[in-house]
Amino acid sequence: MNRLRILGALSLCFLLASCGAKEEYKYLVGFSQCNLAEPWRQAMNAAVKKEAANHPDMKIIYADAHQDNDEQVSQIRSFLTQKIDLLMVSPNEAAPLTPAVREVYNAGIPVVVIDRAIAGDSYTCFVGGDNKEIGRKAGEFIAEVLQGKGNIVEIKGLAGSPPAIDRSLPMREVLARYPDIKIIAEFEARWLRDEANQQFPSVLQANEDIDLVYAHNDPMAMGAYLAAKNVGREKDILFIGVDGLPGPDGGAKMVLDGILTATFYYPNCGKEAVQIAAKILNGETVEKNISLDTPVITKENAQQFYQP
Repeated sequence: MNRLRILGALSLCFLLASCGAKEEYKYLVGFSQCNLAEPWRQAMNAAVKKEAANHPDMKIIYADAHQDNDEQVSQIRSFLTQKIDLLMVSPNEAAPLTPAVREVYNAGIPVVVIDRAIAGDSYTCFVGGDNKEIGRKAGEFIAEVLQGKGNIVEIKGLAGSPPAIDRSLPMREVLARYPDIKIIAEFEARWLRDEANQQFPSVLQANEDIDLVYAHNDPMAMGAYLAAKNVGREKDILFIGVDGLPGPDGGAKMVLDGILTATFYYPNCGKEAVQIAAKILNGETVEKNISLDTPVITKENAQQFYQP
């Protein structure tokens, strides 16, 4: 009998401990990140984790899709089976991810889309910088710094992703007003420094006269810069990027060091996404679309953005 009582007591303790473990958090949030190969994405995840520490009632589970649409779709559907209360997602590409995100949204689960939009409006809130505004500002800056004349190379991110499209088309619309500025080459480097570094030498070989490189993010701009430096042409070309991360390897420091002529600050949105998720889970109303500021960083103001 004593043995049975001991076993019963142990079982009750185990049950209470299990219940306690489940009650450590109130909400389960799935965060689907399109990749962690880019420093900007790593900064986003770090910001999410830091802000999540301020919300102990929320547990976030993370997934890295490695720039693979199918993998990200599978991860999102796996979140569904784990009974998440909210999905945070930064899509790899818009069209392939839209059905999976819509599936979550139609199941009555709130969705916070970060940085890269999906097709349609099957989400609770989108938060990100205005990439079209960055594209427009980039075009205006290029026209100003080249004084209306020159040859430029555009290094694109992932072709099907909204940021790559939005950072390109408005820039081209602005430059269309300047017939003496010509885009003499373009290529896709998938947001990665090494890809830009590997592809840019062939562009340098084919074009003796390059005045400026506009890359859709700072790592690709750095990759192109290093390729140009390898053949002694880095001082003949201006390099412009996007992101402006504040750390010692980020775009703000690249501007201070004279590697980049300018970059456009793009907030990583991690802190804001968690705050928005918390509001939604607590029954508060949030705006459908939230756009964050994206100022240009030049040598004149780069110190304000740099955080060693």
